[in-house]
Amino acid sequence: MNSPQLLRTAAELKAAVAEALAAKSAAGAGAGEEPLSLGLVPTMGALHQGHRSMMDAARAENDVVVATVFINPLQFNDPEDLRRYPRTLEADVELLGAAGVDLVFAPDEDEVYPEGAPLVRVSSGELGARYEGASRPGHFDGVLTVVAKLLHYASPAAASGTPVRYRAYFGQKDAQQLVLIRRMVADLNFDTEVRAVPVVRAPDGLAESSRNGFLDPVHRRAAAVLPRALFSLRDRVSAGEPPDLAAAVALVKAQPLVELDYFDIVDPQTLQPLRPTDGPLEKPALALLAAQVGSVRLIDNLPLENPDTA
Repeated sequence: MNSPQLLRTAAELKAAVAEALAAKSAAGAGAGEEPLSLGLVPTMGALHQGHRSMMDAARAENDVVVATVFINPLQFNDPEDLRRYPRTLEADVELLGAAGVDLVFAPDEDEVYPEGAPLVRVSSGELGARYEGASRPGHFDGVLTVVAKLLHYASPAAASGTPVRYRAYFGQKDAQQLVLIRRMVADLNFDTEVRAVPVVRAPDGLAESSRNGFLDPVHRRAAAVLPRALFSLRDRVSAGEPPDLAAAVALVKAQPLVELDYFDIVDPQTLQPLRPTDGPLEKPALALLAAQVGSVRLIDNLPLENPDTA
């Protein structure tokens, strides 16, 4: 098992990135048609198999892989939610080593925000005010602000004398977050390729999430209605039938331990709701939902595509 280098400051990270890229270059990487490459996987720790899939994707495509473990206070609306978020750095580093990660950046809050909460933040705009943003005001501003900082910290731009391809990996489970990060990278001209990694699901269909650990057995069984409702939509669309969102919503609402926040079918690029249709979907769509299960808020989504119109 690989033993990744654990770094605590941005200066240490920049130096380690430069050293790792130089070593790969000296070993012959980047000498052919493909340039050197660096993959960044930002996380908040409490890692699970969904994170592992992102590490595996980054490892398969890059010469150097950096993972970050930082619980970002800016994206928490509830101080109690921040307080109880799992902190499992030792176990996280072990998983990252098993996944072949080279460098782990795990800064303290004072390193990322040395003057306290930043006065200037990246705004998620109107796109960040819908769905999760409506339920958690300011959440996506906090996400984009820290992702922008992490992309800068790990950037290989000044770390090597040769061209370096820079990729950042995010899970599709956080669909709205992924759309916003893609827009930020495009709109603010980050020299970074954003890679989406598919949702990883447990045997009961529930999307892997650090929050799943807060579910007791009874609420865990109740939460399984969420993927069932999504799968019911996918199966109809895949069969060339019109999506029946009302039936999927009713399925969730029939579970008394689950309180639905939102459930919608949207354009996967813009998150604009799609108009109800009596016929098959004519273009790819995304079903996304959020619900409260006991004390735990869960989100999930599933691509919808009619094979006859793909």
